[in-house]
Amino acid sequence: MSLYPWQGELWRQLTEARERLPHALLLHGPAGIGKRELALELARWLLCQTPSAAGACGECPSCQWFEQGGHPDFRLIEPAAESEAAEEGKKGGRRISVDQVREVVEFLTLTSHQGGWRAVVLQPAEGLGIAAANALLKTLEEPPPKTVFLLVSHQPRRLLPTILSRCRKLAVAGPGQAAAVAWLRDQAVAEPESLLAEAGGAPLLALDHAEPERLARRERFLAGLARPEREDLSALAGEYQQRVGEVWGWLIRWLCDVQLCRATGQVRYFIDHADAIRKAARGVDDRRLWAAYRQILSDGRWLQHPLNGQLLLESWLIRYADLGARR
Repeated sequence: MSLYPWQGELWRQLTEARERLPHALLLHGPAGIGKRELALELARWLLCQTPSAAGACGECPSCQWFEQGGHPDFRLIEPAAESEAAEEGKKGGRRISVDQVREVVEFLTLTSHQGGWRAVVLQPAEGLGIAAANALLKTLEEPPPKTVFLLVSHQPRRLLPTILSRCRKLAVAGPGQAAAVAWLRDQAVAEPESLLAEAGGAPLLALDHAEPERLARRERFLAGLARPEREDLSALAGEYQQRVGEVWGWLIRWLCDVQLCRATGQVRYFIDHADAIRKAARGVDDRRLWAAYRQILSDGRWLQHPLNGQLLLESWLIRYADLGARR
């Protein structure tokens, strides 16, 4: 485990305040910039028996336990399906259960195994439902000595005010464009600029987007958006019915680009499809375009429900194709 290159200055600030760290730290910022990894590295460093300003030693028994996922003074709390769902764009459970929180509360009533720090990483913090958040409140407000909660959030406004008020908030920034592109090139990502643009500047999401099968699916779907009048929309919806969340993300970004292109002539997300987006933007009525965007954006709330994916996707595609049919 290691830090990303753009986290060096923030890491220095955190390690200089080891003995003054708050009992609850909320690391917040956009998805895909490495907040989870930063929280895990900070927890490993706190538990290390011979830490330095550079990080955990990686050699002591504590570091070995941590690497093996069995440190007795550490807990990582994530939704059950978090490891199987991307940070955005896929169906999957994203709720932290009351039972998971109660297990942490019980864990903190025990004596520290090493007689030192204990650390709890909880992510994403917005995965706490009302009942789970309420179960955590008292312990979060009055934790045992030398206990640190590290909460990770992509959307801090979704957290209950009672949780927010008990945490020290720390904004985590991603890298600049040049640094992100350089890092992606180091990961052997081809055309990093276009993938980084699609990911909204988040390098870890861009790295996920570079997966070959996903790229092929993306190109196939965007080709359908570029020529909706030539597509069998029902067949296209059937082809992607098991990936409605992924497709919803592509369609929302495409519509954003069409709106931006009409207003400024620029493209933000799909810069490698700029010509097709400019063509799609010609002659579209702005009010109808905005109405379609708002409706499809609102429909995102159904992505976690077991609805008929083909029908939902087909309704979006027909609405999108209809924007050009009445030019």
